[in-house]
Amino acid sequence: MNKFKKHGVNICFSLIVVGLAVMPLLLIGNVVDAPLIIFLGKCMAFSIVAIGLDLIWGHTGILSLGHGLYFALGGYGMAMYLKLQATHGAITEFMHTGGLTELPDVWKPFQSLPLTILLILVVPVLAAYMIGYFIFKNRVKGVYFSIISQALTWAVYSVFIALSPITNGNVGITEISSITGKIRGPTGQNNLIILFYGSLAILALVYALAVFLVKTKFGKLLIAIRDGENRTYFSGYCVSRYKTFVYVLSAAIAGIAGAVFVNFNGSITPSQMTIAGSINMVIWVAIGGRGTILGAVIGALLINLCEYNLSSGGMIEIWQYIVGGIFCITILFFKGGVVGLFTDQIPALMKKAKGGKSDAPIG
Repeated sequence: MNKFKKHGVNICFSLIVVGLAVMPLLLIGNVVDAPLIIFLGKCMAFSIVAIGLDLIWGHTGILSLGHGLYFALGGYGMAMYLKLQATHGAITEFMHTGGLTELPDVWKPFQSLPLTILLILVVPVLAAYMIGYFIFKNRVKGVYFSIISQALTWAVYSVFIALSPITNGNVGITEISSITGKIRGPTGQNNLIILFYGSLAILALVYALAVFLVKTKFGKLLIAIRDGENRTYFSGYCVSRYKTFVYVLSAAIAGIAGAVFVNFNGSITPSQMTIAGSINMVIWVAIGGRGTILGAVIGALLINLCEYNLSSGGMIEIWQYIVGGIFCITILFFKGGVVGLFTDQIPALMKKAKGGKSDAPIG
């Protein structure tokens, strides 16, 4: 029993992975349809970015309300590569409309897949490093950091809208196939299955990396920073370096998530980097269980599955209120989220009930 408690979180994640791995087999057997598999692929991308957010918020105490920026940067990088594959390296229709006659320099590196993968990581990392270095060095934290992250995200969003000939403005980059080819329709089933399992492997690797980090001395320092930043400074640690590193790491993870998302979604728009998108990521982590890693995965899957099932039919008018209500109830009564409910609150109630029973007089 103790062994199960010790490894229960990883066992639960393994069950989630197995459950997801079965879904393409059900697609082959015509038990489920392709749109559901595509949606679950998007959910895996959301789970990946939520893991990165949990590292900085749940374990380090840095509440970022601008992680949609890094998610979108990774998504745009992958979308640019896929679009150039469709046009065979030629300029796109929206570039023609914008008055361009040749491929912009910023697009040229994305003609190569290895360089694209590198840039999907490097661009969010550089952006996060420039932001994190100056902010954390000056000990900006708490709500002030959250406001700055929001403002910077809004600024980049405005730039993407303004550079319409290069980014296609608020329409974004659309009508693209995945890295494995067409995934929609009967002819795209094999490509969809390959893409799904590849994305599942990425989710498992990111989860394993996050769990490994939080169990090391580095992870213990992150928690020390969260619980007592000044005391950690006085202990001789350069807190700003640790905060910058974990912030940059979470940005890289968000970039990977954005690249995965684009393959399933078939498009990317500036709306992915809006403040609303970043707040949704925070909600996933809070509902799943902040500071647990697993909770980030559960929260992203749970909330998006609720949206998938409630945002149609009779619930279309009120589904957002339902999700908002779930968030409020979680914050007020279940601060440990779904994971905390099963690991802390329910066992505590059972222990209390058992103790009360044992104290009762016999006969």
